[in-house]
Amino acid sequence: MRRTEPDQSKLFIGAVPFHDGKSSLKVTPQKWLHKRSNCLWKFIILASLSFCGIYICISVAEKSVMQPKRLLTSVIASNNTQAIVPCPKLNAVYKSPLHYPHPNTSYRDACSCMPMHYFVIFSMQRSGSGWFVTLLNSHPNITSHGELFIDENRRDSVLKITRTLDFVYDVDWVRSAYEKDCTAAVGLKWMLKQGVTEYKREVAAYLKSKSVSIIFLFRKNILRQYISNLANIFDQETRKLNGEHLAHVKTEEEAKVLAEYRPVVDRASLMNFLERSEESMNDATDFFKDIRHMTIYYEDLVANPTKELKRAQEFLGVKPIRLVSKHVKIHTRPLNEQIDNWDDLVPFLKGTRHEIYLTGNDYN
Repeated sequence: MRRTEPDQSKLFIGAVPFHDGKSSLKVTPQKWLHKRSNCLWKFIILASLSFCGIYICISVAEKSVMQPKRLLTSVIASNNTQAIVPCPKLNAVYKSPLHYPHPNTSYRDACSCMPMHYFVIFSMQRSGSGWFVTLLNSHPNITSHGELFIDENRRDSVLKITRTLDFVYDVDWVRSAYEKDCTAAVGLKWMLKQGVTEYKREVAAYLKSKSVSIIFLFRKNILRQYISNLANIFDQETRKLNGEHLAHVKTEEEAKVLAEYRPVVDRASLMNFLERSEESMNDATDFFKDIRHMTIYYEDLVANPTKELKRAQEFLGVKPIRLVSKHVKIHTRPLNEQIDNWDDLVPFLKGTRHEIYLTGNDYN
């Protein structure tokens, strides 16, 4: 068989013959291509290194500004004692889980072993809840948010309610002036008519799953609560304080202006308010009775604030201290001086179970 030799001119790129007619190989070096490739890769590597350096510098600068100095030891709930022991997982007194949240919007490094107590204040309008929240927020380890569910868009479904509560108890609700570096108790004020009654089963299930404690803050004298409601509605319409409506005041002069209003009480509306208020309070305390709770009455808080606030702070697991507020009480006069048709109202309530509201005041 005749062996066929391959054509070597087709095996190598750039093979050219010499002038002497003999076949030979001569590879074209193409140096210009290598030079261009090397320059391009060098530029890419240099740009990447520059970008990484800038990113690292910015990251370090942000952390130095935002992140507090990290402590090597953990501060435990006594607020004064440092320890390197592992964080406890269970409350020794109440046998309930202890919470150590890791918020996305702040740092808890300085108090990483300080357990967080979750709470909610169930109340009704004009029951002293605004004053009570400012008192709690004067404690360095308590963060109490206001009426977050006054916004109807946050309470028109169970999903939105639980989402808002998650933000609060994960310590990620940043739209508040009461954020603390070392919060040991976090919660909010929640009016019964702002979704609590409507979704009470779902609310109860959520509170139990999160080990949230309840503070019931109610008013014994519902007639006084009703008068305060009427005065607040009147000021919303008239805005007597320089064209501005204030639900709470911080000076004696402002309180005196708002206290001048003497409403004419409609008896049918009053009776409806008294019955609905009593029913709401009784239903709430009965339905949520299986959840850890305490009850504070506004009248007791006014009469003996030291005692009641000490109870509240111990309930929240923080060291009791003197709490302060700039709020000034508006209605301090006897009821007969606050109601324009008092003489008609007395015989209407005489002989009924609501008669007790005629003589009761905020200091009894």
